[in-house]
Amino acid sequence: QVQLVQSGGGLVQAGGSLRLTCAATGDIFTINSMDWYRQVPGEQRELVATLTSGGSTNYADSVEGRFTISRDSDKHAVSLQLDSLKPEDTAVYYCKANIAHYSDYGFSQNNFWGQGTQVTVSS
Repeated sequence: QVQLVQSGGGLVQAGGSLRLTCAATGDIFTINSMDWYRQVPGEQRELVATLTSGGSTNYADSVEGRFTISRDSDKHAVSLQLDSLKPEDTAVYYCKANIAHYSDYGFSQNNFWGQGTQVTVSS
């Protein structure tokens, strides 16, 4: 059973930094794209950063230059470095990965989500 387990996050003052990590476990064949989203209560989930299997990255305009997504292929993990944080970055952050894996039904490819982690930036 494939799972994404998140760690990191917490409370930080404006201008500070945090690092979020998302590790994939299970019978994984390969990981395709890995993404970070965030969600504020009452609003839609927002795509923050994307990392493809080829190493290409893409960022939302609101975080460009402040956030950095990176991947550790040996550990099937992706991290999001959050620098120069602003109060408007406060949200629950989720990782998502498109993973090719083995299951009881054979070879499959699905999207998986982490459990979410709270990031709170005080002014």
